[in-house]
Amino acid sequence: MALAGAVFAMLLAVVLSGMLARAIRVPVPLVQIALGAAIFHADLASVELDPEVFFMVLLPPLLFLDGWRIPKDDLLGDAPTILTLAFGLVVFTVLGVGWFIHALLPALPLPVAFALAAVISPTDPIAVSSIAARTPMPLRMRRILEGESMFNDASGLVCMRFALVAAVTGSFSAGSALLEFVWVALVGLSVGIIVTWLLHRFQLSSDSPGQDRGGAQILASLLIPSAVYLLAEALHGSGILAAVAAGITMGTMPHAHGQAATRIRRTAVWDMMQFAASGVVFVVLGEQIPSIIAAAPQTVLLTGQTNPWWLLACVVLIVLVLASLRYAWVWITVRLAFWRPGEGEPGLPPGLRWLRPEGLE
Repeated sequence: MALAGAVFAMLLAVVLSGMLARAIRVPVPLVQIALGAAIFHADLASVELDPEVFFMVLLPPLLFLDGWRIPKDDLLGDAPTILTLAFGLVVFTVLGVGWFIHALLPALPLPVAFALAAVISPTDPIAVSSIAARTPMPLRMRRILEGESMFNDASGLVCMRFALVAAVTGSFSAGSALLEFVWVALVGLSVGIIVTWLLHRFQLSSDSPGQDRGGAQILASLLIPSAVYLLAEALHGSGILAAVAAGITMGTMPHAHGQAATRIRRTAVWDMMQFAASGVVFVVLGEQIPSIIAAAPQTVLLTGQTNPWWLLACVVLIVLVLASLRYAWVWITVRLAFWRPGEGEPGLPPGLRWLRPEGLE
């Protein structure tokens, strides 16, 4: 009953967050985080955050849906920019932030600092989708950020995995890291594409005129993200990339004739699932924050410091360095994107022309 009460309280908070956000004109994710903290202090629910449950139940469906609904022409057109951000930027920020964390906290071993940097370097896909949907920004910028957030977790996880191995064994091999990264990406993408394609072909071959199998098809679409995630992880690939690839593949599959009613119902079900799952993520985050803050003084004492505000200052400095490195990477890559051999130094386009659809041609 305790688990049922926790789930009910969080879903109720998700429902109320929209009304409160409209009333006080605050982004919905911030309201959901505040409601999660209120749930913690009111002792209405207590949830132990299990990373395996989070990655299998909440994250794959949301990434699958993002990949399904993102315009494929935009994704292909901006593929070089997205891949540069998803892989190059993550590695760049992991190295830069890792060295900074180690310099800021010398007691923290360098591999552990790299592991921490790998955790915070990728942009969060759920936050990007939730905030971008309610924040005015150029459409192309939004598509690039959404595309980046769908792929950069794989590079971040690989960086974290090798940083932890280096911390435990004291050794690191760049060649092994590159080979494993290629394997993780290829397995994840292959599993997502192949499983989704096979399931779609099976559904087409099993459909018969006059037979309504909409319920089974909708349930199958809900199971695909977790299925490809588990299969890819079992093959030591990226389950996150598998869920993204499955969504993109689903979005390119032709629909069978006479299934308009099923597609309408499926869209409604997925809209509800997206609203509930993305909201629960932020509510759970808010529910975890008070306990993290309560443990901060003990963490400060373990580092040899006495003032808890020192920890907050470290967090602020790390965030500023992370944002600065990200800005520097984007600024340099934009300059290089507009540089042509024989035209002198790389230069920026006039104004912010690159934000418009014709800007990065």
